Amino acid sequence: MDVAPGPVGSLPETGLGRGWESAAIVGITAVLLLFGLLTLYGATSVMAQSGDLLHYHYLTRQGAGVAIGLAAMLLCARIPTEWWQRLAGPMMAVSAILLIVIVLPFTQDIAPVVNGARRWLRIGVTIQPSDLAKLAVVVWTAALAVRKQPQFRSLRRGLAPFLAGWAVILVPVMLEPDFSTACVILAAGLLILFVGGARIGHFCFLALLVLPFAGAMFTKGYRETRWESLFLDPGVVPRGSGFQSYQSLIAMGSGGVAGVGFGKGHQKYGFLPEAHNDYIFAMIGEEWGFVGSVAVILAFVALIFIGFRVARSAKNLFSELLAVGVVSLVALQAFVHVGVALGVLPSTGLSLPFISFGRTNMIVLLAAVGILLAVAREAPEERSSRVGGTRGAAEGRSDRAVARAV
Repeated sequence: MDVAPGPVGSLPETGLGRGWESAAIVGITAVLLLFGLLTLYGATSVMAQSGDLLHYHYLTRQGAGVAIGLAAMLLCARIPTEWWQRLAGPMMAVSAILLIVIVLPFTQDIAPVVNGARRWLRIGVTIQPSDLAKLAVVVWTAALAVRKQPQFRSLRRGLAPFLAGWAVILVPVMLEPDFSTACVILAAGLLILFVGGARIGHFCFLALLVLPFAGAMFTKGYRETRWESLFLDPGVVPRGSGFQSYQSLIAMGSGGVAGVGFGKGHQKYGFLPEAHNDYIFAMIGEEWGFVGSVAVILAFVALIFIGFRVARSAKNLFSELLAVGVVSLVALQAFVHVGVALGVLPSTGLSLPFISFGRTNMIVLLAAVGILLAVAREAPEERSSRVGGTRGAAEGRSDRAVARAV
């Protein structure tokens, strides 16, 4: 997990970024945050009162996460991207240690089993290390991809170091178990390598290597029943694997074109478990209807499109890959969550960025947005003036890859 540190710059005096891209990123993020807090209150007020809590209990907790996340975003937006190259290795090490602590058999006092999984670490505050690991993997993969440019044609010296580094994170995440988060982390890492110029043949080799393992994982335990309930017999209302998906579809269908109205949804009355988190898009569909659902999807599409534009104009390869990784995290989480709510994917437990309840995920994603703003701030006036490393053929390949993504 050794990466080449870049030169450390000084903190800029003012500004989060320049150009319309930065303003658009901040504006879209702010709209999603405000809409998320409103939707979260509608989804949790009844749940809070049924637990003898104040009706705004969950809203207050989420608001604290948003406040910390915005502070992290402002800080990360002002940190030179070269600093992240230096921090890549330590970030991976800390994430790996936290993930290993969670799955150790003698740490259940601080990492208890919740809903059949050990995903949270309670050390005065409750954090979810897998969320921290997402950003760590993005930074580390981008940094190592810059260093490994000359060896990308070699499987052993090019792709193998990435697989070894990812395994340190993915193995404990799988042991929690949290298969969906492991898939997001792996997919984000692979997208960074693709844009960075890795060989297509290596991806094909990796697919052949992973397919048997993935097939075994998809057809084992609760994941097998979720696939069966989704595709083989979706009309049945089981009490197990397919219950959430079925109730989610009821919520989406009940909303119609304009929704039943804010706070008037029925699924939050215990019919749809995890309505404030894993299935909050279903609540949006019920209360805000087709119009509200499409508006949220378009907001994410716009954010992703602008993020790739920022990546394309980055000052060097590391900044470009860093932006691609950040955008990939948001895109993968958002559209997998939406796919689950619409019944085209099995239940995964992935939250909707900036909207679902979850403070660690909120803070990490807002910090990631800050990194994207830093990339935009450092972009040169003219694309031809980009500096910061030899790019050669790899630059051309990565530029074309990002252009295809845009």
